[in-house]
Amino acid sequence: MDSTLLFTILTLCAIGVVSAVVLYVVAQRFKVDEDERIDTVESMLPGANCGGCGYAGCRSLAEALVGYDDIANLYCPVGGAGAMKAIADYLGKTPPEKEPQVAVVRCNGVWDNRPRTNRYDGAQTCAVIATLYGGETGCIYGCLGRGDCQAVCQFGAIRINPVSMLPEVDQDRCTACGACAKACPKMLIELRRKGPKDRRIYVACRNRDKGAISRKNCNVSCIACGKCRKACQFEAITVEGNLARIDPQKCRLCRKCVPECPTGAIREVNFTAKANGQSADQHSI
Repeated sequence: MDSTLLFTILTLCAIGVVSAVVLYVVAQRFKVDEDERIDTVESMLPGANCGGCGYAGCRSLAEALVGYDDIANLYCPVGGAGAMKAIADYLGKTPPEKEPQVAVVRCNGVWDNRPRTNRYDGAQTCAVIATLYGGETGCIYGCLGRGDCQAVCQFGAIRINPVSMLPEVDQDRCTACGACAKACPKMLIELRRKGPKDRRIYVACRNRDKGAISRKNCNVSCIACGKCRKACQFEAITVEGNLARIDPQKCRLCRKCVPECPTGAIREVNFTAKANGQSADQHSI
């Protein structure tokens, strides 16, 4: 009995040793040597792992930056131009160029401007409400005000104003990672270039109803009247699908379109007040 037990133990030990040797040989045969530069590049990234670059995390972006010869389409919005230049210099590659961006909220309709049609008592998230119905106001395109965008922002750059129930973006904290834009089920948040001296003009509305219906559901919505388009000499404004949009690449920030909007749906940010009082400094986005 003792010899049988000893034989069993020795056999198992032999099998274990042989298996270990086989696994070692296979591991050595098929191992992939990782470029040591990946660790260095990852350390040069901010470590936010926010996904704003389009990759799962900073490690994945570092692997791409090291692996690709042309990194023109790779960019870390959190690290910005400074981090990308440092990484490019380290790798001996041409740094990607991208204009600074910031999140903007394309909704101007505080709840006082939108008639409330019902009250919702379910789960207090925009995602849940959006799957059930259009919201508590007449405008089915407007902000739901439950702060899904605020919840996903790692930088404290966006918050829901408790009075207006609309998101407000802190441009100094915003890294343009795009997390808030992805979280908004109404697609009201978009990334736009910051513009010269952080100045920008955009249509703060996503309502695609026809003019009369749109105005009925929100008295500050775009009604697609086209006055802004006619006022723009740079052809930066288009009106499609009952909604005006300003192209930030074509816009020259002349502001001629702003006073033309009969509902005040065009928002201007960080401009000095005009002498006639039509435009005032604005620092929120």
